[in-house]
Amino acid sequence: MKNFIINTNNLNPHFIGSWTIEPLSICDEIINYFELNLAKQRNGRTIDGVNTNFKDSIDIRITPKEIVHPSNEMFRTYFEKLFECYKQYIEEWPFLKDLAQGLEIGSFNLQRYLPGQHFKKIHTERSSIESSHRVFAFMTYLNNIEKGGSTYFSHYDLEIQPKKGLTLIWPAEWTHAHRGNILKSGTKYIITGWIHFAK
Repeated sequence: MKNFIINTNNLNPHFIGSWTIEPLSICDEIINYFELNLAKQRNGRTIDGVNTNFKDSIDIRITPKEIVHPSNEMFRTYFEKLFECYKQYIEEWPFLKDLAQGLEIGSFNLQRYLPGQHFKKIHTERSSIESSHRVFAFMTYLNNIEKGGSTYFSHYDLEIQPKKGLTLIWPAEWTHAHRGNILKSGTKYIITGWIHFAK
């Protein structure tokens, strides 16, 4: 796992942690899992349900109990790497150390976007009572994208282009409203979810 520097013209902190996880083969294994599990694939949904005017993707939702299945070792490896990123994140912002003791990861999503698709709506990860337990979001881009498909954080005018293994952690609050820009070519894959208070 290596630090990844997000270039920005703004001198104020954006509180978005970024790293490149290794080995990159984890990304390939997760993509293969997605493509081999056709029966689990569903239209992408938000906390308000399925609405392709807001989010246009195909998703697989995975629960924590599925991670322990013998065939899902790649997810255990992925979360070990993600935890290394998270430890660095809370070291950078010491206020979080006490808060972090009571947090966990619940269900998470694998997502695929084809050309023309994207998460169209500017949104935040904590927007209702149902999502009020979320503290941070995490996301790893599973492949490189050359045209389109970037993640745009509107308050910071910050655009992040997908790069294989690039992993982000950011606050779930309104301060980090964002959208996925339209994918112009290729296929975009991500793994994403939340670090939250135990329910």
